[in-house]
Amino acid sequence: MRGDRQRALIIAETAAFIGLIAIGSWISIPFLPVPLTLQTMFVLLAAIVMKRYAVIPATLFILFGALNLPVFHNGTSGIGVLLGPTGGYLVGFIPAALVAGLAYEKRALAWNIAGICAAEAFIYTLGAGWLAFSTGMSLLQATVIGVLPFLPGDAVKAWAAHSIGKRIPSNDMIQAGDDEPVGGERP
Repeated sequence: MRGDRQRALIIAETAAFIGLIAIGSWISIPFLPVPLTLQTMFVLLAAIVMKRYAVIPATLFILFGALNLPVFHNGTSGIGVLLGPTGGYLVGFIPAALVAGLAYEKRALAWNIAGICAAEAFIYTLGAGWLAFSTGMSLLQATVIGVLPFLPGDAVKAWAAHSIGKRIPSNDMIQAGDDEPVGGERP
């Protein structure tokens, strides 16, 4: 029975985080060439809550957008968005969710911080690399335009995700309560 409960929790969290990442795409600050959105905060929060399973909502989010569901920035969608200048940042959500999720399986703060930094590095590396490739600019130009301006905002979003994640009960805590009968009485 536990396997079914765990599977149901993963499905529910997956649906919730796909929705949150999509909502985060609507909350944005106009910026060139890539808008500053809350998507990355919700990808990190998914990793903090779901651990390694955060790769599921990140992957499905990208897949839904590629299949023309309006989940990308301001309701855009389609493979053209992924092939456009912002596509690398979006695809970077997948390894970012996995790396941060694996790091959050460790309870040490140092691992958690390293996981968030590595996740951001994946997003920036794939994003700036694709930005350079798709626009014809140099990698240095893509980094100056597509990474440096976003570092302070992403640091705040990473801190916010970590702070929120600390307040959400972990799956371990939820499962620990499964053995207790309803009403708190022991047989």
